[in-house]
Amino acid sequence: QVLSLPIVVIVHGNQDNNAKATVLWDNAFSEIERVPFVVAERVPWEKMCDTLNLKFMAEVQTTKGLLKEHYFFLAQKIFNDHSASLEDFQSRNVSWAQFNKEILPGRGFTFWQWFDGVLDLTKRCLKSYWSDRLIIGFISKQYVCKLLSTEPDGTFLLRFSDSEIGGVTIAYVSQGQDGSSRVENIQPFSAKDLSIRSLGDRIRDLGQLRNLYPNTPKDQAFGSHYNSER
Repeated sequence: QVLSLPIVVIVHGNQDNNAKATVLWDNAFSEIERVPFVVAERVPWEKMCDTLNLKFMAEVQTTKGLLKEHYFFLAQKIFNDHSASLEDFQSRNVSWAQFNKEILPGRGFTFWQWFDGVLDLTKRCLKSYWSDRLIIGFISKQYVCKLLSTEPDGTFLLRFSDSEIGGVTIAYVSQGQDGSSRVENIQPFSAKDLSIRSLGDRIRDLGQLRNLYPNTPKDQAFGSHYNSER
């Protein structure tokens, strides 16, 4: 007999995502002295934050982990609560069902399916951008509008898509014909899109993007990520 990491046996690739969630939950929240296969059904949100952070850093292979504001966004998402404060969430427990069974409101996927899609996209296409802190990533569309509403034309930032699994989108300030400003969102880029043309080159292509929020010229921020044109 030997202690090992949890193992899940699957019979089809479409079970892979659920299997990874089961392994992660068991590995993070089971007690060493336990009845076999018994794991807590609910765990403190703070413990979940630590687990998601460790998983993110290990998968992406980066030293830049999640920040307090990222945890706040993730809490709003998993609890479907946009009125609570950061401190309110710290005293809550999150359930296995909220993590990997319940479909997110208005979506066709669970919290874990969405988070795992972000992991995969960042690992495959965005590691250097994330490590350089060029991507805010975990931020709501509504909060982006609030941040950018007073910024000059052409200010932009990058966030992970809320509506699609494994997508990154660019939100930017655009000036209308009447002179008023509004925040536009570009359709999310998937890993397939970014394998065809990198994120840095796509940002260079888009003339309406000028300064990375709050005020860094885009060539200064992303210049090292541009590929030389043939």
